[in-house]
Amino acid sequence: MKNVTDSFLSLGYWSSAGSFGFNTDILATNPINLSVVFGVLIFFGKGVYRKQRILKTIRNSEELRGGAIEQLEKARARLRKVEMEADQFRVNGYSDIEREKLNLINSTYKTLEQLEIYKNETIQLEQQRASNQVRQRVFQQALQGALGTLNSSLNNELHLRTINANIEMFGTLKEITD
Repeated sequence: MKNVTDSFLSLGYWSSAGSFGFNTDILATNPINLSVVFGVLIFFGKGVYRKQRILKTIRNSEELRGGAIEQLEKARARLRKVEMEADQFRVNGYSDIEREKLNLINSTYKTLEQLEIYKNETIQLEQQRASNQVRQRVFQQALQGALGTLNSSLNNELHLRTINANIEMFGTLKEITD
């Protein structure tokens, strides 16, 4: 701005020094006028152009900022969704673990109960077998003792009478069954 006012002051200075008038030679005055007009336009236009460029840059920055904010909101929404899913998986995982733990404990108790039942049945069977073995030995010993007593006390005549009595008993049983 200072240059423009200085040029007007210098024109005023020179005009008082010499003659002042209109130059009608269009070819000589036109380049001077054009250079002055261009100088004024450039001087004042730079600010306008610079201002428009700054405004355009600000608008672009605002658009980019808006896009970045939108992407940030989308990313936050996805993060919240993923966090909720992770929490759900965590809760489900813990509940699945607890359920499996309870199932395992219940299964172990059932297995222990079955083993206890099998143990008791095995003990009863072993007791019955031992009792049967004792009975058999007692019976065998009693039978051997009875046979020994019979053999020692029986003579031939008594022996024949016993055989005949048994034959008669079988004969009567046979007649009854027929």
